[in-house]
Amino acid sequence: MKIAYLVNQYPSISHSFIRREILAIEALGVPITRFSLRSSVGKVVDEADQQELDKTNVVLGVGVIGLLTSLLKVFLTRPNRWLQAFILTLKLGWHSDRGILLHCAYLAEACVLLDRFSELNISHFHAHFGTNSTTVVLLNQVLGGPSYSFTVHGPEEFDKVGAISLPEKIKRAAFVVAISSYGKSQLYRWCEFTDWSKIHLIHCGLDDSFFSLPWQPITDELRLVCVGRLSEQKGQLLLVEAASKLVAQGYKFKLVLVGDGPLRTPIEEAIAYWHLEDTIEITGWATQTQVQQQILASRAMVLPSFAEGLPVVIMESLALGRPVISTYVAGIPELVVPGESGWLFAAGSVEALVTAMQTVLETPVSQLEEMGKIGAKKVAQQHNIIQEAQKLKQLFESVHLSPDSDL
Repeated sequence: MKIAYLVNQYPSISHSFIRREILAIEALGVPITRFSLRSSVGKVVDEADQQELDKTNVVLGVGVIGLLTSLLKVFLTRPNRWLQAFILTLKLGWHSDRGILLHCAYLAEACVLLDRFSELNISHFHAHFGTNSTTVVLLNQVLGGPSYSFTVHGPEEFDKVGAISLPEKIKRAAFVVAISSYGKSQLYRWCEFTDWSKIHLIHCGLDDSFFSLPWQPITDELRLVCVGRLSEQKGQLLLVEAASKLVAQGYKFKLVLVGDGPLRTPIEEAIAYWHLEDTIEITGWATQTQVQQQILASRAMVLPSFAEGLPVVIMESLALGRPVISTYVAGIPELVVPGESGWLFAAGSVEALVTAMQTVLETPVSQLEEMGKIGAKKVAQQHNIIQEAQKLKQLFESVHLSPDSDL
């Protein structure tokens, strides 16, 4: 059994959870071939991602001529399969928000994969995210390639179910992974009940770089951290407004925003507008070690998101013994329990966010540490990457042994 992973862009700063999953499965004795549709050269900062970059096959690395050559080759050698895939491509493209032309590019990418799967003796493809990477492995299967499965994270997949043909992808998949119970329930909504047995809950996980760290006590410094891409859905603009209200009430504290993204300039403008230059710092992208250091230096991690799947950074914060402030969104309440491991508030409410931040700033360190320990215990039980990878390995093996498999 040899598994191949396909991701739109791998490795990536925001996809450390995929790297951990791949390495854990390999540690269990299953070789993984990495495929990325697009190159990540020059776009990774973590040393571990740099190492993954050297192991990853880039589909679009063949260039336009390579894509067209693969498309023609499959057309000539497998005309019936190619026609079936082309008809499906038109169907998927017609209903999508990306159009037929781009889906024809996905078909060409699937033809490139078809060339490689027999050469590398690949028995099954697994994609992360139910968007274009899953479209490519679906078309690859129709062309005569191996079976496929995929992991759905959300929220993007649930925002455009019809546009990405999610029901069709579930129907044709060997199995589908949801990263939270909430995500599993949403997949149930968008497929026939006869396909519910295909859908499995497997959490994103952390490795020993988190679990083996010695306990580090929380300092008395009034410091909060927010880790995430600077974008609308993460809610950092509301976080800046909430910080301004606390400063106006006389609170003196530090808020560190770890990350970068399209909303950086508006966030910097808001910081200047509220005269919060001495209160809020933006670090830009950070390595895993730097993220850990920022979390450990804080009293709590705050993530005021409007839309999520189940953020890995929440797992990381709790694993490091720091409670979390976040919202009642998607899978977050499955991990953050109010009064036990953190605080939850209504997404979009600045007033509720102010109250939650005020509570953290006023809570004794001893109580924060106790909450952090409760959260760390829960993460160790539910989000250990070796434990979760073992579940995924069993699913791969079940496909490999299935008499109905195309392998």
